[in-house]
Parts: sequence; structure tokens; C-alpha cells
Amino acid sequence: MPLTPALRERLAALLGTPLLEDHALSGGDIAEVRAARCADGRRLVIKLGAKGADLASEGAQLGRLAAAGVPVPKVWLAEDAVLVMAQVEAGEALAGPAQEDLARVLAALHAQPQPFFGFECATAVGGLVQPNPQGPRWIAFFAEHRLLAMAAQGVAAGRLPIALAKRVETLAGRLERWLIEPPHPSLIHGDLWGGNVLCRGGKVAALIDPAPSYSHPVELAFGTLFSTLDDVFFDHYQRFLPIEPGFFEERRVLYTLYPLLVHVRLFGGGYGSQVDRLLSRFGL
Repeated sequence: MPLTPALRERLAALLGTPLLEDHALSGGDIAEVRAARCADGRRLVIKLGAKGADLASEGAQLGRLAAAGVPVPKVWLAEDAVLVMAQVEAGEALAGPAQEDLARVLAALHAQPQPFFGFECATAVGGLVQPNPQGPRWIAFFAEHRLLAMAAQGVAAGRLPIALAKRVETLAGRLERWLIEPPHPSLIHGDLWGGNVLCRGGKVAALIDPAPSYSHPVELAFGTLFSTLDDVFFDHYQRFLPIEPGFFEERRVLYTLYPLLVHVRLFGGGYGSQVDRLLSRFGL
């Protein structure tokens, strides 16, 4: 739906220039996404949600990443049902120099110690709630608030068979066989697929649509699930921040279970078969 006259007036006052036009964009899990052009040439991306969409939290999460040195869109307005950001000029593939730059950005982000595992609030991935209770132990957090929580959402939605969920529960109880407690919690973007990495001029112009938490850098594993991150990325990442032994042999595969469960909950279909094969790989 077009922007209301009241919102147009608010944005004109905030930006010091009127909006000339707006149109719908594709995408958006919990909100309609629109593009707008201002009289002074600036371009905006505007998310419009229903009451309770909590788009203010997304704005705050972008601000949290920006404070940690991550390039993100400038946020002009962040309220419960509206989020207004500067449009980022991008459109290049995440390849070559851009992979190198993303490695630099993420290594710098992951190297910053955080006070606990979890986050200051629940976040959302693909429109699904991610609980983030604060705690001192990573493996317990990942088991309860990632694997078990998302498996429960999948069962409740009728997308994840109960028998498969029970195997996830068994794996969650054995994670110490394969996972390690990291030296410190790290802030992660949390939804690191190619569509959320905007590139321009061989650089990362912005990361968008965050689902942050203080975690082990599990997004390194998610980045391999759909080939977002390549060998160039990992070579450069480890120049800045070493990856603990065992990641490529075991932890990478195990950590992809969470995004697979997210995709089962969202889409069902063949993602359940991928979960089944992953669990079998770990003897379940």
C-alpha cells in the first residue's frame, strides 16, 4: 500500500525535503517494503508493518552492528510499525575482493568480546522468533535456544515430523562431543546469506536484515550452506582471526542444522531430508 499522507509529511519534516514517489519492492517477511525518492535525490527503503511488528528493534539492531564497525544502511526512523533507511547503492556480486572485504568486516566483528551468550532481546530470523536469554555457556545456549527452540516451532507448524524432532533433541543432548566453548561470546549478524550482503566497488556496502546475538560465530557455517562464503573468504578471514581446529571437519556441518531447521519451519519440503541426512552423519 502507498505511504500515507501523514507519514509522508513526517518524513518530509525529518529529511528536510518532500518525497516525490514511492513503489513496492519484493521481499519482506513481516513487513511490506517500499522504495521512495526524495526531491533532493536521496532514496529510501521503507518497511511498513502491522502493529506489533517491532520494526524499532530492527532499527536498534542495525545500530548495534554499526557501533561495532559493520556497514549498514543509515536509519532515519525506527518505530513499531515503520522503519525508514537510506537506500544503499549496490548490485554487484559477492565475489573476489568483496569476499575479502566481508572477511575483514566479520573477523573484526567476531573478535570483539561480548558479556554473555544471548542478546538484550529476542530477535527474528526470516520472521521467526529467536529467543536470546542471557547465559554464560555457549553449548547450552545453542542446544536449548537454537536447536530445540526451532525444532519446536517446526513441529508446532506441522513442518517437522515428531520423529525427526526427537532425533534433534538427542543430538542437542550430545553436543559436547563435537562443539567447543569459545573463548568469548561474539556479536554476529545472524542471517548471513547472499541477499543480505550488499556489495559495491569490490567492497561490502552494507549488511541488511540482521538477526543478531552474542554467539560462537556460527554464521561462518551458515555462509557455506548456500555457498555465500567461498575459499577466498575463509583464506582472508583466518589472516585476521584464526578459526579453531575442527570447524571444517565437524562443527561446520553441525552448525548448519540450525538454519536448516529454520528453512524446514518456513518452507518444509526437501529441507527435512537435509536435516535427516545431517543427523545420520552424526549417528542418529
